[in-house]
Amino acid sequence: MRTLHFDCFSGISGDMTLAALFDVGVPVEPVLAGIASLGLPIKIDVEKVNKGGFAATQIFVEFPQEDEHRHLADIEAILARGNLTPSQRDLALRIFRRLAVAEAAVHGIPVDEVHFHEVGALDSIADIAGAAIAIDLLGVDRFTSSSVAVGSGTVTCAHGVMPVPAPATAELLRGVPLRACPIKAELTTPTGAAILTTVVTEWVDAPALTIERIGHGAGRMEYCALPKVVGVLVGTLPSPVTRGVGRGVRAEPSATDCSALTPNPSPGVPGEGRLYDADTAWVLETNLDDIPGEIVGYAIERLFAAGALDVWTTPIQMKKHRPGVILSVLTADANLDVLEGIIFRETQTFGIRRHRAERHKLKREAITVETSWGPVRCKRGWTEGSEPIVTPEYDDCARIASTHGIALAEVYRVVVQTYKNG
Repeated sequence: MRTLHFDCFSGISGDMTLAALFDVGVPVEPVLAGIASLGLPIKIDVEKVNKGGFAATQIFVEFPQEDEHRHLADIEAILARGNLTPSQRDLALRIFRRLAVAEAAVHGIPVDEVHFHEVGALDSIADIAGAAIAIDLLGVDRFTSSSVAVGSGTVTCAHGVMPVPAPATAELLRGVPLRACPIKAELTTPTGAAILTTVVTEWVDAPALTIERIGHGAGRMEYCALPKVVGVLVGTLPSPVTRGVGRGVRAEPSATDCSALTPNPSPGVPGEGRLYDADTAWVLETNLDDIPGEIVGYAIERLFAAGALDVWTTPIQMKKHRPGVILSVLTADANLDVLEGIIFRETQTFGIRRHRAERHKLKREAITVETSWGPVRCKRGWTEGSEPIVTPEYDDCARIASTHGIALAEVYRVVVQTYKNG
Protein backbone atom coordinates (compact mmCIF):
# COMPACT_ATOMS: atom_id res chain seq x y z
CA MET A 1 0.00 0.00 0.00
CA ARG A 2 1.67 3.22 -1.17
CA THR A 3 1.57 5.72 1.70
CA LEU A 4 2.59 9.30 2.43
CA HIS A 5 3.37 10.12 6.07
CA PHE A 6 3.52 13.70 7.38
CA ASP A 7 5.96 14.39 10.21
CA CYS A 8 4.58 17.55 11.83
CA PHE A 9 7.18 17.91 14.58
CA SER A 10 7.42 21.64 13.73
CA GLY A 11 3.82 22.17 12.65
CA ILE A 12 2.45 22.52 9.15
CA SER A 13 1.21 25.28 6.84
CA GLY A 14 -0.04 25.39 3.27
CA ASP A 15 3.22 26.61 1.75
CA MET A 16 5.24 24.08 3.79
CA THR A 17 2.99 21.27 2.55
CA LEU A 18 3.36 22.21 -1.12
CA ALA A 19 7.12 22.69 -0.71
CA ALA A 20 7.47 19.26 0.94
CA LEU A 21 5.56 17.61 -1.91
CA PHE A 22 7.96 19.22 -4.39
CA ASP A 23 10.90 18.09 -2.27
CA VAL A 24 9.70 14.48 -2.24
CA GLY A 25 9.58 14.37 -6.03
CA VAL A 26 6.34 15.86 -7.37
CA PRO A 27 7.24 17.67 -10.63
CA VAL A 28 7.05 21.44 -10.23
CA GLU A 29 5.93 22.53 -13.70
CA PRO A 30 2.53 20.73 -13.89
CA VAL A 31 1.62 22.08 -10.46
CA LEU A 32 2.59 25.64 -11.32
CA ALA A 33 0.72 25.34 -14.62
CA GLY A 34 -2.42 24.24 -12.78
CA ILE A 35 -2.14 27.16 -10.37
CA ALA A 36 -1.54 29.57 -13.27
CA SER A 37 -4.74 28.34 -14.96
CA LEU A 38 -6.74 29.85 -12.08
CA GLY A 39 -5.95 33.28 -13.51
CA LEU A 40 -4.67 34.79 -10.26
CA PRO A 41 -2.11 37.65 -10.22
CA ILE A 42 0.59 35.66 -8.45
CA LYS A 43 4.16 34.54 -9.08
CA ILE A 44 5.65 31.45 -7.41
CA ASP A 45 9.34 30.71 -6.99
CA VAL A 46 10.60 27.31 -5.80
CA GLU A 47 14.02 27.19 -4.17
CA LYS A 48 16.27 24.70 -2.41
CA VAL A 49 17.20 26.00 1.05
CA ASN A 50 18.84 24.93 4.29
CA LYS A 51 16.53 25.35 7.27
CA GLY A 52 17.96 24.58 10.70
CA GLY A 53 20.37 22.04 9.25
CA PHE A 54 17.76 20.39 6.99
CA ALA A 55 18.09 20.44 3.20
CA ALA A 56 14.58 21.45 2.17
CA THR A 57 12.45 23.09 -0.50
CA GLN A 58 10.74 26.42 0.09
CA ILE A 59 8.20 28.27 -2.03
CA PHE A 60 7.83 32.03 -2.27
CA VAL A 61 4.52 33.47 -3.49
CA GLU A 62 4.43 37.06 -4.73
CA PHE A 63 0.98 38.66 -4.90
CA PRO A 64 -0.58 42.13 -4.66
CA GLN A 65 -2.15 43.19 -1.38
CA GLU A 66 -5.94 43.03 -1.36
CA ASP A 67 -8.76 44.43 0.74
CA GLU A 68 -11.16 41.80 -0.63
CA HIS A 69 -12.44 39.04 1.66
CA ARG A 70 -13.78 36.09 -0.29
CA HIS A 71 -16.70 33.77 0.47
CA LEU A 72 -16.74 30.04 -0.23
CA ALA A 73 -18.72 30.66 -3.44
CA ASP A 74 -15.94 32.97 -4.68
CA ILE A 75 -13.32 30.29 -4.04
CA GLU A 76 -15.44 27.67 -5.77
CA ALA A 77 -15.76 29.94 -8.83
CA ILE A 78 -11.96 30.43 -8.98
CA LEU A 79 -11.34 26.68 -8.82
CA ALA A 80 -14.05 25.99 -11.42
CA ARG A 81 -12.34 28.13 -14.05
CA GLY A 82 -8.95 26.47 -13.66
CA ASN A 83 -7.54 23.67 -15.79
CA LEU A 84 -7.61 21.10 -12.99
CA THR A 85 -8.62 17.46 -13.26
CA PRO A 86 -11.90 16.51 -11.53
CA SER A 87 -10.01 14.77 -8.72
CA GLN A 88 -7.70 17.76 -8.19
CA ARG A 89 -10.60 20.23 -8.14
CA ASP A 90 -12.60 17.98 -5.82
CA LEU A 91 -9.76 17.75 -3.31
CA ALA A 92 -9.16 21.52 -3.35
CA LEU A 93 -12.90 22.12 -2.84
CA ARG A 94 -13.03 19.64 0.03
CA ILE A 95 -10.14 21.42 1.75
CA PHE A 96 -11.80 24.83 1.40
CA ARG A 97 -15.17 23.49 2.50
CA ARG A 98 -13.54 21.97 5.55
CA LEU A 99 -12.07 25.40 6.33
CA ALA A 100 -15.48 27.01 5.84
CA VAL A 101 -17.16 24.52 8.18
CA ALA A 102 -14.53 25.21 10.86
CA GLU A 103 -14.83 28.99 10.52
CA ALA A 104 -18.61 28.76 10.62
CA ALA A 105 -18.48 26.70 13.80
CA VAL A 106 -16.09 29.16 15.45
CA HIS A 107 -18.13 32.25 14.58
CA GLY A 108 -21.59 30.69 14.89
CA ILE A 109 -22.70 31.62 11.36
CA PRO A 110 -23.84 29.70 8.27
CA VAL A 111 -21.09 28.35 6.04
CA ASP A 112 -22.04 30.59 3.11
CA GLU A 113 -21.62 33.70 5.27
CA VAL A 114 -18.04 32.90 6.22
CA HIS A 115 -15.55 35.56 5.11
CA PHE A 116 -12.22 33.97 4.30
CA HIS A 117 -9.57 36.39 5.51
CA GLU A 118 -6.03 34.97 5.49
CA VAL A 119 -7.15 31.65 3.97
CA GLY A 120 -9.00 33.46 1.17
CA ALA A 121 -5.93 35.48 0.19
CA LEU A 122 -4.20 34.79 -3.10
CA ASP A 123 -1.25 32.95 -1.54
CA SER A 124 -3.50 30.60 0.42
CA ILE A 125 -5.57 29.80 -2.67
CA ALA A 126 -2.34 28.98 -4.50
CA ASP A 127 -1.10 26.84 -1.59
CA ILE A 128 -4.30 24.78 -1.37
CA ALA A 129 -4.83 24.37 -5.11
CA GLY A 130 -1.14 23.51 -5.55
CA ALA A 131 -1.24 20.95 -2.72
CA ALA A 132 -4.35 19.33 -4.23
CA ILE A 133 -2.67 19.06 -7.65
CA ALA A 134 0.59 17.76 -6.16
CA ILE A 135 -1.17 15.15 -4.01
CA ASP A 136 -3.05 13.90 -7.05
CA LEU A 137 0.14 13.71 -9.12
CA LEU A 138 2.00 11.86 -6.37
CA GLY A 139 -0.46 8.97 -6.68
CA VAL A 140 -0.38 7.56 -3.15
CA ASP A 141 -3.20 5.46 -1.72
CA ARG A 142 -3.09 6.41 1.94
CA PHE A 143 -2.07 9.32 4.17
CA THR A 144 -0.92 9.15 7.77
CA SER A 145 0.48 11.79 10.11
CA SER A 146 2.38 12.16 13.34
CA SER A 147 0.99 14.16 16.23
CA VAL A 148 0.93 17.84 15.35
CA ALA A 149 2.95 20.65 16.97
CA VAL A 150 0.81 23.77 17.10
CA GLY A 151 3.03 26.11 19.15
CA SER A 152 1.84 28.35 21.97
CA GLY A 153 1.30 31.97 22.93
CA THR A 154 -0.74 34.29 20.73
CA VAL A 155 -0.95 35.31 17.07
CA THR A 156 -2.26 38.49 15.43
CA CYS A 157 -4.70 37.92 12.56
CA ALA A 158 -7.63 39.64 10.84
CA HIS A 159 -9.81 39.10 13.93
CA GLY A 160 -7.20 40.59 16.30
CA VAL A 161 -4.96 38.84 18.82
CA MET A 162 -5.83 35.15 19.10
CA PRO A 163 -4.49 32.27 21.21
CA VAL A 164 -2.39 29.55 19.62
CA PRO A 165 -3.76 27.36 18.21
CA ALA A 166 -6.12 29.87 16.58
CA PRO A 167 -9.80 28.96 17.04
CA ALA A 168 -10.26 27.75 13.45
CA THR A 169 -7.09 25.65 13.68
CA ALA A 170 -8.26 24.11 16.94
CA GLU A 171 -11.64 23.33 15.37
CA LEU A 172 -9.97 21.65 12.40
CA LEU A 173 -7.75 19.59 14.72
CA ARG A 174 -10.61 18.11 16.77
CA GLY A 175 -9.71 14.48 17.47
CA VAL A 176 -6.12 14.94 16.26
CA PRO A 177 -3.27 14.22 18.73
CA LEU A 178 -1.24 17.36 19.43
CA ARG A 179 2.45 17.52 20.33
CA ALA A 180 3.86 19.64 23.16
CA CYS A 181 6.16 22.38 21.89
CA PRO A 182 7.92 25.23 23.72
CA ILE A 183 7.94 27.63 20.74
CA LYS A 184 5.88 30.78 21.37
CA ALA A 185 4.49 31.10 17.85
CA GLU A 186 1.84 29.73 15.50
CA LEU A 187 3.43 26.58 14.08
CA THR A 188 0.28 25.14 12.49
CA THR A 189 -1.95 27.39 10.39
CA PRO A 190 -5.61 26.83 9.46
CA THR A 191 -4.53 26.14 5.88
CA GLY A 192 -2.06 23.47 6.94
CA ALA A 193 -4.54 21.92 9.37
CA ALA A 194 -7.25 21.83 6.69
CA ILE A 195 -5.04 20.07 4.13
CA LEU A 196 -3.81 17.61 6.74
CA THR A 197 -7.21 16.66 8.17
CA THR A 198 -8.81 16.37 4.73
CA VAL A 199 -6.45 13.63 3.53
CA VAL A 200 -5.05 11.91 6.64
CA THR A 201 -6.87 8.81 7.86
CA GLU A 202 -4.53 7.63 10.63
CA TRP A 203 -2.50 9.46 13.27
CA VAL A 204 0.63 7.53 14.18
CA ASP A 205 4.10 8.82 15.00
CA ALA A 206 5.99 5.89 13.46
CA PRO A 207 4.13 3.91 10.75
CA ALA A 208 5.41 0.47 9.69
CA LEU A 209 6.64 1.98 6.46
CA THR A 210 9.29 0.86 3.98
CA ILE A 211 10.61 4.30 3.01
CA GLU A 212 11.22 5.10 -0.65
CA ARG A 213 11.56 8.89 -0.63
CA ILE A 214 11.98 11.66 1.96
CA GLY A 215 11.16 15.34 1.57
CA HIS A 216 11.15 18.50 3.69
CA GLY A 217 9.13 21.65 3.17
CA ALA A 218 10.45 24.82 4.79
CA GLY A 219 8.37 27.57 6.34
CA ARG A 220 9.16 31.28 6.46
CA MET A 221 10.02 31.62 10.16
CA GLU A 222 13.34 30.86 11.87
CA TYR A 223 13.58 29.40 15.40
CA CYS A 224 16.77 28.60 17.30
CA ALA A 225 15.24 25.63 19.12
CA LEU A 226 13.41 24.02 16.18
CA PRO A 227 13.88 23.88 12.39
CA LYS A 228 10.73 25.20 10.71
CA VAL A 229 10.13 22.29 8.34
CA VAL A 230 7.50 19.63 7.80
CA GLY A 231 8.79 16.20 6.80
CA VAL A 232 7.11 13.79 4.40
CA LEU A 233 7.94 10.12 3.90
CA VAL A 234 6.69 8.16 0.90
CA GLY A 235 6.84 4.39 1.02
CA THR A 236 4.86 1.18 1.19
CA LEU A 237 2.90 -0.54 3.91
CA PRO A 238 2.09 -4.26 3.91
CA SER A 239 -0.69 -4.91 1.41
CA PRO A 240 -3.45 -7.52 1.26
CA VAL A 241 -3.04 -10.72 -0.76
CA THR A 242 -3.68 -10.13 -4.45
CA ARG A 243 -6.00 -12.56 -6.19
CA GLY A 244 -6.56 -13.17 -9.86
CA VAL A 245 -4.38 -10.38 -11.22
CA GLY A 246 -3.96 -10.98 -14.92
CA ARG A 247 -2.96 -9.01 -17.97
CA GLY A 248 -4.16 -5.42 -17.99
CA VAL A 249 -4.60 -5.31 -14.20
CA ARG A 250 -2.19 -3.70 -11.77
CA ALA A 251 -2.75 -4.17 -8.05
CA GLU A 252 -2.56 -0.94 -6.04
CA PRO A 253 -3.86 -1.60 -2.54
CA SER A 254 -5.41 1.52 -1.02
CA ALA A 255 -6.85 2.74 2.25
CA THR A 256 -10.48 1.92 2.86
CA ASP A 257 -13.03 4.27 4.34
CA CYS A 258 -12.50 2.64 7.73
CA SER A 259 -8.79 3.24 8.20
CA ALA A 260 -9.43 5.67 11.06
CA LEU A 261 -11.97 3.44 12.79
CA THR A 262 -11.67 0.90 15.58
CA PRO A 263 -10.81 -2.60 14.30
CA ASN A 264 -12.78 -5.53 15.71
CA PRO A 265 -12.24 -9.26 15.37
CA SER A 266 -14.12 -10.69 12.43
CA PRO A 267 -15.67 -14.14 12.00
CA GLY A 268 -13.67 -16.43 9.79
CA VAL A 269 -13.29 -19.90 8.41
CA PRO A 270 -10.77 -22.12 10.25
CA GLY A 271 -7.54 -22.32 8.31
CA GLU A 272 -8.55 -19.61 5.84
CA GLY A 273 -8.17 -16.43 7.91
CA ARG A 274 -10.90 -13.87 8.36
CA LEU A 275 -13.92 -14.12 6.11
CA TYR A 276 -14.67 -10.39 6.31
CA ASP A 277 -12.93 -7.25 7.45
CA ALA A 278 -14.66 -5.52 10.36
CA ASP A 279 -14.70 -2.27 12.31
CA THR A 280 -17.05 -0.02 14.25
CA ALA A 281 -18.40 3.40 13.30
CA TRP A 282 -20.92 5.94 14.62
CA VAL A 283 -24.35 6.51 13.08
CA LEU A 284 -26.00 9.91 13.59
CA GLU A 285 -29.70 10.24 12.74
CA THR A 286 -32.38 12.91 12.94
CA ASN A 287 -35.98 13.15 11.68
CA LEU A 288 -36.76 16.21 9.53
CA ASP A 289 -40.20 17.35 8.35
CA ASP A 290 -40.17 21.14 8.43
CA ILE A 291 -37.32 22.32 6.18
CA PRO A 292 -37.01 22.68 2.39
CA GLY A 293 -35.37 19.88 0.46
CA GLU A 294 -32.53 22.11 -0.73
CA ILE A 295 -31.53 22.71 2.90
CA VAL A 296 -31.24 18.97 3.40
CA GLY A 297 -29.16 18.73 0.22
CA TYR A 298 -26.88 21.53 1.38
CA ALA A 299 -26.42 19.83 4.76
CA ILE A 300 -25.45 16.61 2.97
CA GLU A 301 -22.77 18.49 0.98
CA ARG A 302 -21.36 20.06 4.17
CA LEU A 303 -21.29 16.69 5.94
CA PHE A 304 -19.36 15.02 3.12
CA ALA A 305 -16.97 17.99 2.95
CA ALA A 306 -16.29 17.63 6.69
CA GLY A 307 -15.29 13.97 6.37
CA ALA A 308 -18.46 11.88 6.71
CA LEU A 309 -17.96 8.32 5.51
CA ASP A 310 -21.50 8.25 4.10
CA VAL A 311 -24.69 10.33 4.25
CA TRP A 312 -28.18 9.31 3.14
CA THR A 313 -31.86 10.10 3.60
CA THR A 314 -34.86 7.81 4.09
CA PRO A 315 -38.45 8.97 3.44
CA ILE A 316 -40.79 8.57 6.45
CA GLN A 317 -44.31 9.55 7.55
CA MET A 318 -44.25 11.62 10.75
CA LYS A 319 -46.87 12.80 13.22
CA LYS A 320 -49.91 14.67 11.92
CA HIS A 321 -49.32 12.81 8.64
CA ARG A 322 -46.43 15.08 7.62
CA PRO A 323 -43.98 13.57 5.10
CA GLY A 324 -40.37 13.78 6.23
CA VAL A 325 -36.94 12.19 5.97
CA ILE A 326 -34.43 10.57 8.27
CA LEU A 327 -31.02 12.16 7.72
CA SER A 328 -28.37 9.54 8.52
CA VAL A 329 -24.60 10.01 8.76
CA LEU A 330 -21.87 7.39 9.10
CA THR A 331 -18.66 8.65 10.69
CA ALA A 332 -15.44 7.73 12.43
CA ASP A 333 -14.87 8.71 16.07
CA ALA A 334 -12.63 11.67 15.18
CA ASN A 335 -15.33 13.49 13.19
CA LEU A 336 -18.29 12.72 15.44
CA ASP A 337 -18.64 16.08 17.20
CA VAL A 338 -17.90 18.15 14.08
CA LEU A 339 -20.56 16.35 12.03
CA GLU A 340 -23.10 16.54 14.83
CA GLY A 341 -22.51 20.29 14.99
CA ILE A 342 -23.14 20.61 11.25
CA ILE A 343 -26.46 18.74 11.55
CA PHE A 344 -27.63 20.98 14.39
CA ARG A 345 -26.58 24.16 12.61
CA GLU A 346 -27.81 23.41 9.10
CA THR A 347 -31.09 21.62 9.86
CA GLN A 348 -32.12 23.36 13.12
CA THR A 349 -33.18 19.96 14.43
CA PHE A 350 -34.03 19.60 18.11
CA GLY A 351 -32.26 16.28 18.59
CA ILE A 352 -29.86 13.75 17.10
CA ARG A 353 -29.71 10.05 17.84
CA ARG A 354 -26.28 8.46 17.94
CA HIS A 355 -25.24 4.84 18.20
CA ARG A 356 -22.27 2.64 17.40
CA ALA A 357 -22.56 0.24 14.51
CA GLU A 358 -20.44 -2.83 13.87
CA ARG A 359 -19.58 -3.32 10.22
CA HIS A 360 -18.53 -6.38 8.24
CA LYS A 361 -17.00 -5.55 4.88
CA LEU A 362 -15.45 -7.26 1.92
CA LYS A 363 -11.70 -7.42 1.95
CA ARG A 364 -10.63 -4.81 -0.58
CA GLU A 365 -7.81 -3.25 -2.52
CA ALA A 366 -7.32 -0.68 -5.26
CA ILE A 367 -6.28 -1.82 -8.72
CA THR A 368 -5.73 -0.17 -12.07
CA VAL A 369 -7.23 -1.76 -15.19
CA GLU A 370 -5.39 -0.95 -18.41
CA THR A 371 -7.92 -0.26 -21.19
CA SER A 372 -7.65 1.01 -24.76
CA TRP A 373 -8.60 4.45 -23.37
CA GLY A 374 -5.84 4.36 -20.77
CA PRO A 375 -5.63 3.30 -17.12
CA VAL A 376 -8.82 3.23 -15.00
CA ARG A 377 -8.72 3.01 -11.23
CA CYS A 378 -11.02 0.41 -9.66
CA LYS A 379 -11.87 -1.11 -6.28
CA ARG A 380 -11.77 -4.88 -5.96
CA GLY A 381 -13.53 -6.61 -3.07
CA TRP A 382 -13.77 -10.27 -2.10
CA THR A 383 -14.45 -12.83 0.59
CA GLU A 384 -12.47 -16.03 0.97
CA GLY A 385 -13.35 -18.49 -1.78
CA SER A 386 -15.57 -16.08 -3.75
CA GLU A 387 -15.22 -14.29 -7.07
CA PRO A 388 -13.99 -10.70 -6.67
CA ILE A 389 -16.33 -7.77 -7.27
CA VAL A 390 -14.77 -4.95 -9.32
CA THR A 391 -16.14 -1.39 -9.29
CA PRO A 392 -14.56 1.24 -11.58
CA GLU A 393 -13.94 4.72 -10.15
CA TYR A 394 -16.48 7.26 -11.36
CA ASP A 395 -14.00 10.11 -12.02
CA ASP A 396 -11.89 8.08 -14.43
CA CYS A 397 -14.91 6.65 -16.25
CA ALA A 398 -16.63 10.05 -16.49
CA ARG A 399 -13.48 11.57 -17.98
CA ILE A 400 -13.29 8.83 -20.62
CA ALA A 401 -17.00 9.09 -21.43
CA SER A 402 -16.75 12.86 -21.87
CA THR A 403 -13.52 12.76 -23.89
CA HIS A 404 -14.62 10.02 -26.30
CA GLY A 405 -18.37 10.71 -26.48
CA ILE A 406 -19.27 7.31 -25.04
CA ALA A 407 -22.12 6.49 -22.67
CA LEU A 408 -20.89 6.25 -19.09
CA ALA A 409 -22.58 2.87 -18.62
CA GLU A 410 -20.66 1.53 -21.62
CA VAL A 411 -17.35 2.66 -20.13
CA TYR A 412 -18.18 0.85 -16.88
CA ARG A 413 -19.12 -2.30 -18.81
CA VAL A 414 -15.92 -2.31 -20.89
CA VAL A 415 -13.67 -1.72 -17.86
CA VAL A 416 -15.23 -4.60 -15.93
CA GLN A 417 -15.10 -6.88 -18.97
CA THR A 418 -11.45 -5.95 -19.56
CA TYR A 419 -10.68 -6.92 -15.98
CA LYS A 420 -12.44 -10.28 -16.39
CA ASN A 421 -10.68 -10.99 -19.69
CA GLY A 422 -7.29 -10.17 -18.14
